[in-house]
Amino acid sequence: MKTTATLPFGLADVEAARLRLAHGIRVTPCLVAPALGARTGRTIWLKRDDLQRTGSFKERGARHALLTLSGIERARGVVAASAGNHALGLAYHGAQLGVPVTVVMPATAPAVKITRCRTLGAHVVLQGSSFEEAQRHALTLAADTGAAFIHPFDDRRVIAGQGTMALEILAQVPGLDTLVVPVGGGGLLAGVATVVKALRPDVRLVAVEPAGAAGFGAALRHGAPVDVALGRTLADGLAVARVGAETFALAAARVDEVVTVTEDEIEAALALLARTCGAVVEGAGAAALAAVVAGKVRGRAVVVPVGGRNIDPAVHAAVLARHPVAETRGRAGSRPRPGWLPPAAVAA
Repeated sequence: MKTTATLPFGLADVEAARLRLAHGIRVTPCLVAPALGARTGRTIWLKRDDLQRTGSFKERGARHALLTLSGIERARGVVAASAGNHALGLAYHGAQLGVPVTVVMPATAPAVKITRCRTLGAHVVLQGSSFEEAQRHALTLAADTGAAFIHPFDDRRVIAGQGTMALEILAQVPGLDTLVVPVGGGGLLAGVATVVKALRPDVRLVAVEPAGAAGFGAALRHGAPVDVALGRTLADGLAVARVGAETFALAAARVDEVVTVTEDEIEAALALLARTCGAVVEGAGAAALAAVVAGKVRGRAVVVPVGGRNIDPAVHAAVLARHPVAETRGRAGSRPRPGWLPPAAVAA
């Protein structure tokens, strides 16, 4: 008999996830960005998943995984390791669904994510200085307590949930020719790639990773996931030393190109989002746009996910100080453009 892990994963799994998530996850807007288009000479749409309730696309996969638990598993609770956004998604939706949540976070996780996770009701354990160290401790906790372990990316339930973003994008922007997706562990990329190449194989799919955490590109070169040395990166949500085995298997053959972005390029994109549309975005949420603005992505009709807004205010302010108005103004000026949703419009 085939197990869940050996059954084929495909579009039907993501469509089933969309039905389960229909009343718990926002269908976020995908808005054309006039200022960014004027700056880059193409049409750019931003998929604003920073407008999810916990400020990140990660809650798609988190809620979907929780919804698939049995009654016994719900009663025992769940354990996860996360640099922040997966933890926030589990904390919020665990409270909504009555599932106890314990999250193990690296001690280096942004303070804003740690504090909000606790506020949402999760039990937070700080362990180690990397995702990998936090994950080892989370696996031990799950084994000791009988709680279900929910991996932040290498889990088909999570991948299916993240893939629902692509179903929305294809309906919202049918004329796109390029979709640019950030990659760390690969959950979002695997889900999006599964949908896009099933429904729109003509759309060019570009994966973007920080130069200091380039695990997906390394896996492609080796033909399998490998450990990579991590450098310091503002994109903490993408700082994973080894891409997932499941996510790599799903995404490797479906991605058309992989590009890396520097820390300066990520910071410049973050500042550009703040000054052209009033969006407060974290490093991982700005990575895909960084590749487009830096001229590393081809395409005339480009969709870019803005995946998260959970950044420490002091860090955000420091980035803006390093990238002054004159640098981010471009040809379109620095005032917010019509159609943009400022952070004040976001309900917690």
